[in-house]
Amino acid sequence: MSLKVTNIRLPVEIPEEELAHELALKLGVGDDDLQSFRILRKSLDARSRHDLCFVYSAEVNVADEASLLKHLREDLSVQSFTESAFFDPENGSTPLEERPVVVGSGPAGLLAGYYLACKGYRPLIIERGFPVKERVPEIRRFDKGADFHHENNYLFGEGGAGCFSDGKLTCRLTGPDVQWVLERFVECGARPSIVYEHRPHLGSNKLPMICRNFRRKIDALGGEFRFECRLEDIDVKDGQVQGIMTSSGYIKTGQVILGIGHSARDTYQMLYDLGVPLFRKAFQLGLRIEQPQEQVNEHKYGRDEYLSLLGAADYTMITKGKRDLYTFCMCAGGIVMPSVSEPGMFCTNGMSNSRHDTGFANSGIMTTIYPEEFGSEHPLAGVELQRKYEAAAYQIGQQNYYCPIQRAEDFLNHKQTDASFEYAGTYRRGVVPTDLHQVLPPLVLNQIENGLPVMDKKWRGLFLKNAVLVGPEMRGSSPIRIDRDRDTCQAPGFKGLYPVGEGAGYAGGIVSAAVDGLLSARKLVEEFSPLTAPVN
Repeated sequence: MSLKVTNIRLPVEIPEEELAHELALKLGVGDDDLQSFRILRKSLDARSRHDLCFVYSAEVNVADEASLLKHLREDLSVQSFTESAFFDPENGSTPLEERPVVVGSGPAGLLAGYYLACKGYRPLIIERGFPVKERVPEIRRFDKGADFHHENNYLFGEGGAGCFSDGKLTCRLTGPDVQWVLERFVECGARPSIVYEHRPHLGSNKLPMICRNFRRKIDALGGEFRFECRLEDIDVKDGQVQGIMTSSGYIKTGQVILGIGHSARDTYQMLYDLGVPLFRKAFQLGLRIEQPQEQVNEHKYGRDEYLSLLGAADYTMITKGKRDLYTFCMCAGGIVMPSVSEPGMFCTNGMSNSRHDTGFANSGIMTTIYPEEFGSEHPLAGVELQRKYEAAAYQIGQQNYYCPIQRAEDFLNHKQTDASFEYAGTYRRGVVPTDLHQVLPPLVLNQIENGLPVMDKKWRGLFLKNAVLVGPEMRGSSPIRIDRDRDTCQAPGFKGLYPVGEGAGYAGGIVSAAVDGLLSARKLVEEFSPLTAPVN
């Protein structure tokens, strides 16, 4: 048994190394009586702008925990602690005829593949895009004006959309599966503190290296990657997967983990045509707001010295109502970037490097739209709704992936931003001042118009000051759920097909997608024994 100590508050000026002393004081023991401790959680309390502090929870080991706990029984911040064990099942007994295939190398596919490789299954991971080493220069070329590459871009390629969408690891899930995922990121190059930080952030500049390290580990464990290999069809006989057709040829397999991501629209169409059960799902959409980072720092910190201690400030806001409006994927010191997976479409997203040093903040200003509001009962109706407004944005952007922008003040006054407006933000390819009311459904626009002034009032005028809106923002979550059995994680009527992650509609971020990939890989491990025959 160990102890869990919660609500240890330290001013942000106090280094983390002082935590051991504070824990000893809390328990009423000497510093030397602490045999060991481990931080479980660290979060910033910014409610008082002039007195910021970190709040810690920690696991502590001392010589006689039972006696100490009895002595402190009235202190609810000290409790006995036993951590739930990570479920790592024995390999199943059903023989595999072919190695499992993982489709997609985003967080869900990557962590599913890693777990399978660790358990001896030598998975084949196919990825429609390019290795991350080739993604980076292609993205830079696109930002400078090159043609759009439909398989090598911000969304497709090694690491998936998550590789270039900021690297936030915030997750509502807790428990040993989340811990396992975060520890794997640390093994592959992330800083150790991500396992306990309340809002951990890898940084878009760090993710390519982390993705490469995952690939190297999977390769070393007997797995294999095939890039420029797009899933085109699934061979099914009598309800059992037999293999898959890809742009690189036929691959025989009976087990397919489908981690396609939320933007593989051609794959959704293929699944629909095949008869895989798909359902409409509520999803997020809206605009992004970009403002000088110094305004965010001023609002949150109140004292100049906090900037050097904490770096660029972030924020989270929500306005409650019949339909909530909320900030999403806030990128402190970040960059507005294109989130484009199809020619002739335009959408935005945000990212930030680990240094958070661009001088601008950006965040999604989002609401949720529900299936009954899609305008059709077709399973792909949400995709078509996205396409409608992304196509409009592409036309506004002069059919050249320029970003439609509008001053926040003009948006609220229904006034088109003048073409002479000098944009000082971070979208690199080029911008077009316009009226953003053309790129979203009216019900979403109404919610943004009502909610932005409320948010600005909370900030006493600093939220919308010098703010520019860009958009649309459509890729926060998938508009589709691929049905799967709760017990087996397989699609009904398609034995051997495991839909996972954001693209399947079961996750909403890097960590939750990775955990979902792990869940399905574990189901496969429980049923099957590793392949012993040589692989082709």
